[in-house]
Amino acid sequence: MAKKETSVFFCSNCGYESPRWVGVCPACHEWNTMTEVVSGGKDRSRRKEISEARPIALSEISSFSEKRISTDMAELNRVLGGGIVEGSLILIGGDPGIGKSTLLLQTARNISSDGKQVIYVSGEESAHQISLRAKRIGDFSDNMRILTETDLDAIVEILRREKPAVAVIDSIQTMVNEDGSGAAGSISQVRASTAKLMQLAKSENIAVFIVGHVTKEGTVAGPRVLEHMVDCVLYFEGDRHASYRIIRAVKNRFGSTDEIGVFEMKSQGLNEVSNPSEFMLEGRPKGSSGSVIACTIEGSRPILFEIQALTTRSSFGMPRRTAVGMDYNRVNLIMAVIEKRMGLSMADFDAYVNIAGGLRISEPSCDLGLVIALVSSFKNRPVADDLMAFGEVGLSGEVRSVSMPGKRVYEAAKMGVRTIVLPESAVGSIENVPDGVELVGVRGIREACDKVV
Repeated sequence: MAKKETSVFFCSNCGYESPRWVGVCPACHEWNTMTEVVSGGKDRSRRKEISEARPIALSEISSFSEKRISTDMAELNRVLGGGIVEGSLILIGGDPGIGKSTLLLQTARNISSDGKQVIYVSGEESAHQISLRAKRIGDFSDNMRILTETDLDAIVEILRREKPAVAVIDSIQTMVNEDGSGAAGSISQVRASTAKLMQLAKSENIAVFIVGHVTKEGTVAGPRVLEHMVDCVLYFEGDRHASYRIIRAVKNRFGSTDEIGVFEMKSQGLNEVSNPSEFMLEGRPKGSSGSVIACTIEGSRPILFEIQALTTRSSFGMPRRTAVGMDYNRVNLIMAVIEKRMGLSMADFDAYVNIAGGLRISEPSCDLGLVIALVSSFKNRPVADDLMAFGEVGLSGEVRSVSMPGKRVYEAAKMGVRTIVLPESAVGSIENVPDGVELVGVRGIREACDKVV
């Protein structure tokens, strides 16, 4: 019996599937995003084979530790959970020009230098272009080989024959698979290509990196199911015009998703930043009002950074509020708490808040630092240069405890901070306070500002 072709429609923005075309996607409400995908029908005359698989108890499963391949980059190993797991499928996304290809080329160089074979497959650049970038990074061993090809069937056949330890596919949107319909980069092609690469990684025990393009919202382009299929999803973030880059895992089947890796972009490639706090505080002004050191926790790593606030009387009826690196609504909330609980009239003042260094902070532990920075700028009184503040602020103006206060204190002491303003409830949980460090416990924002501003 001949197979019957059927058509389904997928949203290129969110991956929603519809049996018919519609002008606006019912899921994400975007216009003209539905793409037709033609697939062959199933032969109903074929009988389904009965599987011989049976459920087993967890106690019957032999435990073993997965084998990992070190990238010789401590920051990347940290994000991956200790290294690349053999046979894993890793998706990495980021803005154009952010440094994805450079990071993977450096990773391939390090792995190949350790005696393991690596094949770098490029569908976007020629071998000559890759060679020019490689010369800036350093010398490569013969274990590192380049393949410029977009036919996925040919690529899979080569990888099965060569059996490298690591393969890099740059990028998945340029691959063409006969099992999928449509042009390269379409939903059907991306889904079918990823499925074939996943089968290759698991059957041949090859660790495969996939580079994915991103949408204007910053998410990986293609169906959302793409992120569900892979073992690990990494995002490479940062302003392409700034020098630092941050890589974080939003999904990791073999490790934590809370860790981040920090790199600095230079002409020779990406350099690891082993002490992000020092990097973020570099060039901080001395004796300036509205500048306060705060601390955030990324995974198990405390990072110190500078909160800058500027308040000035508004020349218009509606004062402006601007927040860079911090939630705009959180800034408005904190300003309302200051006005209500401290009696400072900030309703007719413009307010500009900036996280120096380009970090994006969402942790509520930075609330107290933001309060002190705003009040410092409002009163035009600088706080001490060696002062740090952390703590969550509630709507009643109270200062609440946050996670891992001890790690924040020890990191601050290493960076030369001598006065730390923190929630009073967290003072007792800190053991072995570093010498020369004074802990100032506070219950509310009024008490905190009276002591330091």
